[in-house]
Amino acid sequence: MFRSKRDAVPDAARAEHFPTLRRRVHDRLIRTIEDDGGAMALTQPDEVRTRIREIVEDLNEEQAAGISDEELRRLEKDILEELSGMGPLAPLMLDHAISDILVNGPGEVWVDRGGRLERTELHFDDDAHLRRFLDRIVSAQGRHLDATSPMVDAKLSDGSRLHAVIPPLCARGAIVSIRRFRADPVTADELVSGGFLSQPMLDLLALAVSAGRNLVIAGSAAAGKTTLLNVISRFVPATERIVTIEETAELQLDHPHVIPLESRPANAEGRGGVNLRDLVRTALRMRADRIIVGEVRGAEVMDMLQAMNVGHDGSLTTVHANSPQDVLRRLEALAHMGDAGLPRETLRDMIGSAIHLIVQVMRFRDGSRRVTSLCELRLAADELQAVELFRFKAEGVDDQGRIVGHHEATDAPIQLLDGVQTLGFDIPESLRAARTAGA
Repeated sequence: MFRSKRDAVPDAARAEHFPTLRRRVHDRLIRTIEDDGGAMALTQPDEVRTRIREIVEDLNEEQAAGISDEELRRLEKDILEELSGMGPLAPLMLDHAISDILVNGPGEVWVDRGGRLERTELHFDDDAHLRRFLDRIVSAQGRHLDATSPMVDAKLSDGSRLHAVIPPLCARGAIVSIRRFRADPVTADELVSGGFLSQPMLDLLALAVSAGRNLVIAGSAAAGKTTLLNVISRFVPATERIVTIEETAELQLDHPHVIPLESRPANAEGRGGVNLRDLVRTALRMRADRIIVGEVRGAEVMDMLQAMNVGHDGSLTTVHANSPQDVLRRLEALAHMGDAGLPRETLRDMIGSAIHLIVQVMRFRDGSRRVTSLCELRLAADELQAVELFRFKAEGVDDQGRIVGHHEATDAPIQLLDGVQTLGFDIPESLRAARTAGA
């Protein structure tokens, strides 16, 4: 048994002393393993526990540290998480209700739970502790974080995405943002029952994807774009080959034939970088039936539009935009970044012939996420028009501060239904009335 001197040392003082004790044990553990030349021991939990107990016994004998059994168990847990897990953030990674973990320096950790930000009581010991945590994660992926490369994207073992920024980009210290993803994918039924969209809207999206119509999902950060993209991708026929293109893999497609491609940043010498535009061009040579770009934000939109116009029907992508009209302006602006030298009218025609539907999603102030507008893109009188087919109508706020409302169809006919039906697809009952008139 280990000795306890809690009667001699107040609990508050011991709590303040514990981070120092943990660092001492951790540092001595690293030194002893390095001296033995057995770095692989750090990956073996039983070996780590044995060595921690030996170090604690030495500290009790050498310095009368008075480390109790409870403190020993906590040391074992914390150090194991430090070596192979998420350190102080480990409890948050087990909470499936948390969608984002935000670390604002070592002493401040926030979470997004149900769409609302909450500050937690968790923290890192100091800047050095936070940097060790980051270095361990990014180095495992062959990347580095220092003054010459002060920001980095990384993917955690559970698929979560980590983004970190350090000084000199942020004088406050290391800033970490972790976007988490559900272990069990969201289903279409959950989106409907949760009010994210209505059943007729889901029927239209399912029909459009199955029939090879091109869709753009727009919205702000954390509005639900990727979630919706994951869900509607399940309507891609199982006989078709999908190539996904992302900066950091976030998509979780439930499809039997998916080829995921990820961009790669340049190294310290500025070499070896592969951007999204390179990947779109690569996908064109990979016999892809569908190309899904996680998010277009640069010159790659030009190649994506060309792909949609030359046979890669049913392609999907997301874009940051606040309204369907903003989507058109943003796509046109991004296409100009491709240095194609094409006149505005030509780019507009390419967008009009490539994109069929625009889905606008939004996160409301109560944390809820909904499709606020579903539009059909039409070219009339040499002008692109986003004709609204469905919209979300807010009705007010309930006693719990939640926004209430409903989705409704407009009076605009859904013109793409005619083309879909000629391909042999049946029109769902919920959409038949909207073929020539409002639903």
